[in-house]
Amino acid sequence: MTPPRLRGRYFHIVAFFAGVITRVVWWELILRRIGFRGLARRTRDERFRREATRFRGLAIRMGGVMIKVGQFLSSRLDVLPREVTDELANLQDEVPAEDFEDIRRLAEAELGKPLADLFDAVDPVPLAAASLGQVHRATLGSEHDVGFRDVVLKVQRPGIAAIVDTDLAALTRVGTWLMRYRPIRAHADVMALLREFSVILHEEIDYGHEADNAETFHRNFADDPGVKVPRVVRPLSARRVLTLEDVSAIKLGDYAAITNAGIDRADVAERLVTTYLKQVFEDGFVHADPHPGNLFVTPVPGRAGAPGTWQLTFVDFGMMARVPDTVRSALRELLIAVGTRDSSRVVKAYQMLDMILPGADFAAIERAEAEVFDRYWGMSMNELRNIDPQEVREFARQYRDLLLDLPFQVPQNLIYVARTVSILSGICTGLDPNVNLWQQVGPYARGLVEDEVSGGLGDWLDRIGDALLALLALPGQAGRVFARADRGGIPVRDEQAGRALRSLSRSVDRLSGTVVTAGLLIAGSVVLTAGYVGAGVALFGLSGFALLWVLVSGRRP
Repeated sequence: MTPPRLRGRYFHIVAFFAGVITRVVWWELILRRIGFRGLARRTRDERFRREATRFRGLAIRMGGVMIKVGQFLSSRLDVLPREVTDELANLQDEVPAEDFEDIRRLAEAELGKPLADLFDAVDPVPLAAASLGQVHRATLGSEHDVGFRDVVLKVQRPGIAAIVDTDLAALTRVGTWLMRYRPIRAHADVMALLREFSVILHEEIDYGHEADNAETFHRNFADDPGVKVPRVVRPLSARRVLTLEDVSAIKLGDYAAITNAGIDRADVAERLVTTYLKQVFEDGFVHADPHPGNLFVTPVPGRAGAPGTWQLTFVDFGMMARVPDTVRSALRELLIAVGTRDSSRVVKAYQMLDMILPGADFAAIERAEAEVFDRYWGMSMNELRNIDPQEVREFARQYRDLLLDLPFQVPQNLIYVARTVSILSGICTGLDPNVNLWQQVGPYARGLVEDEVSGGLGDWLDRIGDALLALLALPGQAGRVFARADRGGIPVRDEQAGRALRSLSRSVDRLSGTVVTAGLLIAGSVVLTAGYVGAGVALFGLSGFALLWVLVSGRRP
């Protein structure tokens, strides 16, 4: 039988969301249909902001799953208005601490012994208190030979499993209501999202699962001296208790302390981005809760007067995103498309990721992506933040139909990756307002292109460097130029200019042929080296035909 406290919690959550839905229906459906469309439109932003503020208050009061829901909703830019996501963006997972005696009893029940027999000391004052558990510093006894003695003891809040189940049941009831509203149903499968959310939450309250995550993450970065991951003390860990190496250092949000330690904040932002690129595109295993409380900068003193270095330190591995191979391949395609500024390849990657809703205007999306590249490529985060509002309005007018239709969705298996990217963007901007993500995306995309061609030719391709990306980008960029010319977007005033445009077109044709020729030669070399003589000779022959086509096309008037 459900305790009265949990029943009350269930009805409190359901009643809150019922009120939100009722107010939205009244303003967005009923009033708009009886002649008050203008009033509904003028007050929409403020109304949505008030609803988000109400939810924020509910989450802080109730804790539990509600804070996690708020953090999750803050990343749903594809479904929720900006006023809602902005209000929830800084919702911190910090709630009043549990009484230490309750924490001690739960930990001793899990570990089977008094804490005094397992640790030399445990600090009763929590280092951190979150919605699902809290953390205490502790010192291992000398009998534990693990290479360190300072640890943190993470203990689940008593009764949190029942609270999680109650909150999820209430949200499921609300989800069935939301799925009856067509605009929401068209952009998100709410019930599927809730199922995914439920899986993640139950993993978070299983500290054995978190211990596995921490060890996997440690292995992934074992060869990277710039990244530090705490080690797990398995004999002192269980389903509701986790003991980890204490790696506390300078919090990522403590900008003054980072600077005072002689560490360049721009370097920290760069390493953070590089580390996440590796997680997403190489490991397929992503730390999905990168708020400043879970990331530290750890100074490492130098030897014998040598300058010191530093490490980027990760903690809290309860929320991890797994990127399947198929999704990772599509994300690689998207990164290469961005690195080469190829709008058509961007749209192809969106399709591979199932990010575009049925019936979307692919040509309009491609034109909008090309316009974004033309206007904003190479800008720093600070420059992007300070774009002239008039320019934004002009862009919105140009693509009004596309923006109103909003033909995008974030697939279920990318929800937490998308949330992570959103949080990282804010963290990097805080560390360095002039951070330029393009400068990191470009080289990484180049590396992916090198891998696509051949791992054995990496050194040769590296000498080509940015020229390779430029070659790959040219056909798409030239295609956009010709398309604009065809639409009258580029005026041609005389025959000389027309001849120049035709000459440029032939040059692009020859460039494409040259790229094909080079690709066939490279493939032939790789295949021949691998011992497939017949296939290698055939590829060399095809490269000869491609070269002949280039020479012949160059003679056309």
